Amino acid sequence: MVARSLMLELHRAGHIELPAKRMSPPNNAARHRAPALELPLEVAPLECSLAELGPLEIRQVRRTPAEKLFGRLMEAYHYLAYTQPVGEHLKYLVYAQGAPVACLAWSSAPRHLGPRDRFIGWAAPQRRASIHLVAYNPRFLILPFVKVRHLASHLLAQVARRIAADWERLYQHPVYLLETFIEPQRFRGTCYRAANWIYLGLTAGLGKDARSRVPNRSFKQLWVYPLRPDFRRQLGGGGHGQGQ
Repeated sequence: MVARSLMLELHRAGHIELPAKRMSPPNNAARHRAPALELPLEVAPLECSLAELGPLEIRQVRRTPAEKLFGRLMEAYHYLAYTQPVGEHLKYLVYAQGAPVACLAWSSAPRHLGPRDRFIGWAAPQRRASIHLVAYNPRFLILPFVKVRHLASHLLAQVARRIAADWERLYQHPVYLLETFIEPQRFRGTCYRAANWIYLGLTAGLGKDARSRVPNRSFKQLWVYPLRPDFRRQLGGGGHGQGQ
C-alpha cells in the first residue's frame, strides 16, 4: 500500500509514467469499516472500586469472531471512531461481570519519531531493522458508562505483561517497547503516568505526508514503556540512549 501510494505521487508529479489503470480493486479500508452498533438506549452505569469490579478477563480478539465487536465498540464510543490498523496489530477486549468494559488496540509503530529514536539510541539503519519490534497504542477506550478508578492504569499494566508473547504468537516475533501519543489539549496522560510510562516530549507536528519542516499537525505528547530492562540492546540501540 505504501509503495503504491509513492508511485502514484511520483506519477502525479510527472517523475514517472504509470500504465493505464486496468482494474479497480476493492477499498479494504471501506470494506473493514465497522458497521453501526445497535446499542440499548440506556446503559446502566457501572460505578465501583477496582476491587469491587471483580476479576477481569482480557481477550486478544485479533483474527477471532469477537474482532467485529471490538470495531463496533470503537466506532460507537471512541472520539476518533473506528479505523482498521495497517500492518501487524493486536486488539484486546476486556470483560468484567460478563460484559465488555474496555478496548485496547496496538499496531505497527510510526517509522520515525525523533524523541523515541534518541531515547533508544537509534541511527537510521538500526531503526529500519528493528522498527517492527515496537508496538504503538493508537486506541484505548474505557466504555463511557464504566466509572472505575484506576482501571485504565491497571489494564495498561496487565496488557504490558502479556503483549510480547501475544505478538510473537501471531507474528513470530516479540515486541520490546510500547509507545503512544496523547493530545495534551484533551488529555493529561494520567493513566499512562500511573502505569509507569515515560514521557519523552512533544512530536514535531509533522504528518507522514509533510513536504517541509513546517508543522501541519497538532503537537502530541509521546509516551513509551520498555518491556524489558535490556530493551535497547534488543532493539539495536547505541549506547544508553537519552531520556532516562
